[in-house]
Amino acid sequence: MAKGEYYDGYGSRNAPKERRGFLLWLLDSVMAVCSVIALVLLVIVWLVPRIHPAYMWALPMLGLIAPGIYLSTVILALYWVVRWRLKRALVLGIPVLIGLFSVSLFWRSSSHRYELLYQQLEQVEHDLPIVQADTTLEEKVKNDQLYRLRRRRNVLRSNLYPKNSVKILSYNLRSFYGDDGESSADGVAALIDSLAPDIVCLQEFTMGLAERSERFQKMLKRYRQASFGLDAATARPQMILTTHKMINSGVILTPRSSVWADILLGQDTVRVISTHLHSTGITALDNDYITGYAYLSDTAREAKIRSIMNRFSENTILRADQVDSIRHHLDSLAPRLRIICGDFNDTPISYTYREMARNMQDAFSACGSGYSYTFRGFFNMLRIDYVLLPESFEAINYEVPEVNWSDHLPVFVRFQKQKLL
Repeated sequence: MAKGEYYDGYGSRNAPKERRGFLLWLLDSVMAVCSVIALVLLVIVWLVPRIHPAYMWALPMLGLIAPGIYLSTVILALYWVVRWRLKRALVLGIPVLIGLFSVSLFWRSSSHRYELLYQQLEQVEHDLPIVQADTTLEEKVKNDQLYRLRRRRNVLRSNLYPKNSVKILSYNLRSFYGDDGESSADGVAALIDSLAPDIVCLQEFTMGLAERSERFQKMLKRYRQASFGLDAATARPQMILTTHKMINSGVILTPRSSVWADILLGQDTVRVISTHLHSTGITALDNDYITGYAYLSDTAREAKIRSIMNRFSENTILRADQVDSIRHHLDSLAPRLRIICGDFNDTPISYTYREMARNMQDAFSACGSGYSYTFRGFFNMLRIDYVLLPESFEAINYEVPEVNWSDHLPVFVRFQKQKLL
């Protein structure tokens, strides 16, 4: 060993530590940039429902990915907690906590009590036919078991579905064309028969295909009807059906994109408003293009994406103008009790939804379960069909039956006629 030199036995162990330190610093830097972006986007998302789309046309697009932005912010906040950067975690954590008030627009935890009741009812429904078909049991024993099972079923049903509850179904039918291009009128009639709703609001109704379905025509005979635009070739007609007394009906927006019927529920007159707001302008081909990630390899993607964005923003502005007209009707002409349902063609983070749901309760937010979507497309992420109830009504049950009779899913809600009046 040369003079002045010495042996450093720790040098080889310092190198890995330095590399780990650099990689961790690099990861922190990347996460810091992502945190700033997520925070800015989350703040902007709060502004989306509060600003008319005509003033900032690009804002409504963020409503499509609002759940993803919120979830990303939560993950980033947790990262800084793990890294013990509490100031950074707090900066992200405050808007996350504020955003908790909007989580129920997209996701809602299920009620343990109702889940248990549903499970018990399903078990009883499963056991009943088995006992009834069992030929090995003595007649007296079988009758005793059947009596107990039926009594149990009645008790469970009364707990889940109070006798004075009302059932409402809202469904965009896509003109009665199923995924196979054939008429879905029979399937829709079977769905309505199975759910037996007291009020039915149908958007994009086509009388021609409905008349060819004997089952649908038979189903119609059980309801009082208010039809709108069935004779118009260019309009997308609507229909409101009810088993209760229908007093009057009318149109809010032409061509029949928002219609109403006054229905007598007990001693109260309730205005049921069925709405089909202006389409997003996103076609089935656009949906396939986006969900199939075709833009990753398409050389003309910029022009196509720009076309999709332009159509989306233009139609968002048209919907906002429609909502302003409906809002005027609600504030000036409609009775105190009203139910608003239909295809809004907008997410819960939108100007459209905020104005329509003002002073109303969203049935999903009140009693839904899990993550709900009503449009069969765009990765099954979009809830754009709604049932909005007065605050004085109590939503009991919210369902979105998984059927393929349309590109939309039906929304089925059970509610108490009167909670407090």
